[in-house]
Amino acid sequence: MNIPENQPLKTFSDGKTIPQMGFGVCGIAPDATERAVLTAFETGYRHVDTATIYKNEKEVGSALKNSGLTREDVFVTGKLWNTDQGFETALEACEKSLELLDTDYLDLYLIHWAQPALGKYRQSWDALIELRERGLVKSIGVSNFTTEQIDSLKPSRVTPVVHQIELHPYLNQQIQRADNADRGILTEAWSPLGQGKDINDDAVAAIAAEHGITNAQVILAWHLAIDNIVIPKSVTAERIRANFEAPQVHLTVDNLMALGSRPQGERLGGDPAEGDLGAPEYSDRDSFRSAK
Repeated sequence: MNIPENQPLKTFSDGKTIPQMGFGVCGIAPDATERAVLTAFETGYRHVDTATIYKNEKEVGSALKNSGLTREDVFVTGKLWNTDQGFETALEACEKSLELLDTDYLDLYLIHWAQPALGKYRQSWDALIELRERGLVKSIGVSNFTTEQIDSLKPSRVTPVVHQIELHPYLNQQIQRADNADRGILTEAWSPLGQGKDINDDAVAAIAAEHGITNAQVILAWHLAIDNIVIPKSVTAERIRANFEAPQVHLTVDNLMALGSRPQGERLGGDPAEGDLGAPEYSDRDSFRSAK
């Protein structure tokens, strides 16, 4: 993978690498997705995170095709949606995503939510293992699981390489991050910037003023310093470029302590510990955006 020298990589337990700074497309309308992803690629991002439920895989694929980059230069993550869980349906869903993205493989494929009441996430995990064995995906992981649900996958003898969870200063997921690390699983943060409270937090603003950087750069630099993979999203070229500079920010120990001690419990999406209440069957884009 050919990425800018100043962009950090993380190594999965399977030996493959992922750019620590990625670009997310959750909630970006299809007609704005290709331009946003192309801007990200032009800026230097080499990691894009999409999902079936985002309804913009085709546009991500168009950006890949029109970027001038080789497929090997870009790390692409996809996700299996709740209604596609099960062994055969998961296989079919991944193949459909590959078709929409116009690519032969995904670098990473995740189960989006455990959906325990369905009773199919273990079958779905077996399907992801099969997809990996077929070469359709390179690495496999999970998103929005509990530690107990991750441990229930042990009979497969395949451990997820990454666990993508909601994570920002007001929900720092200290216990879940430790559980992931104990199992050799990397932590990836969705909604890494949180919303208003995180960006406008007094401590964040003070650190931004201290370093002469944006509030978003402060939060992203905090994530990177504590080893989280991040996938910030934006459709604004200026913000896309500014976010990409976060790896060049060096926070002090005091900065990190201040950011790590913000009030906790501000969850923007569903709580995996609440079971299926954490991941309703979204029927439209607006209700989905409000939850993740």
